[in-house]
Amino acid sequence: MDEAIEMVVGLTLRERGWTLAIAESCTGGLLGHRITNVPGSSDYFLGGVVAYAYEAKERLLDVEHNTLYEHGAVSRETALEMARGTRSAFGADVGLSVTGIAGPGGGLPDKPVGSTWIAVSMREGEWAECHLFEGDRNSNKEQSVEMAMRLLQKILEQRT
Repeated sequence: MDEAIEMVVGLTLRERGWTLAIAESCTGGLLGHRITNVPGSSDYFLGGVVAYAYEAKERLLDVEHNTLYEHGAVSRETALEMARGTRSAFGADVGLSVTGIAGPGGGLPDKPVGSTWIAVSMREGEWAECHLFEGDRNSNKEQSVEMAMRLLQKILEQRT
């Protein structure tokens, strides 16, 4: 994994005086781990929530019960509510979320193993992307984190 992306994201956040909060499901803390690998990340990283169960998403991130039961945990709607919820809970400028099916089981025909939604929430707007990774559980988690960092980097670059 290339740590340069975390450095670039961190530098951009620091230069702008912006703060980041994250919400993770399928990555189980790996996103927070990558972010905090950067020395000085406490300047911009407020914290994160690993919300694996529906109840945790509802209680900790304000994800609507109906969203989870109508769209599922792995959906654009849930990813956006997770990003919005973590941004609100931590009082951050930027909320980043990841929710997916790491595998090896749990996939469905319309949401196969490796399906991952990533979302970013800021005052200026919200963005979400869906990816389908083809690997084992650890590989899918690592790819999810990498793509989350890339999406965040892209959005931050567009806001210059």
